[in-house]
Amino acid sequence: MLRSLTGKFESPQLATLRSISLFSQIATGELRTIRGLLHHRTYLKDEVIFDEGEEGQAIYFILSGKVLICRQGKPVEGVIAELGVGQCFGEMALLDNAPRMAQVRATENCSLDVLFREDFLRLIQTHSHIASKLSLELARMMGERLRQTVNSYVL
Repeated sequence: MLRSLTGKFESPQLATLRSISLFSQIATGELRTIRGLLHHRTYLKDEVIFDEGEEGQAIYFILSGKVLICRQGKPVEGVIAELGVGQCFGEMALLDNAPRMAQVRATENCSLDVLFREDFLRLIQTHSHIASKLSLELARMMGERLRQTVNSYVL
């Protein structure tokens, strides 16, 4: 057991979730609620997690390993980003039904937790306070990614 932000002990699973920036400010009890909605998935090195153009249905949280975000079928010349432990991807799927804008593939064996849009919508209905905290953190993260993208083109 590990000590949480409040000084209370929490399970290793909750401590792992807390290491994800999106969950860093979520209270332990709220994090338990979110944990109950997550689905665990594993991917082997070079396995495609989703393809560009697929319907987005979930956000993915990286617990171990790394992923590459790239243009469809262009893992070298079409690289958009490489993400690792504690990061997440696919967040737009929680907000809209638009097709995925890129392909994501595992560059190492990966362990991921997945939050599906339907579960997020249920969280909004049943635990609006938790959903609003999560939504605010998502908006902050998306804003930061947008700023980084704009800055990389300006500089």
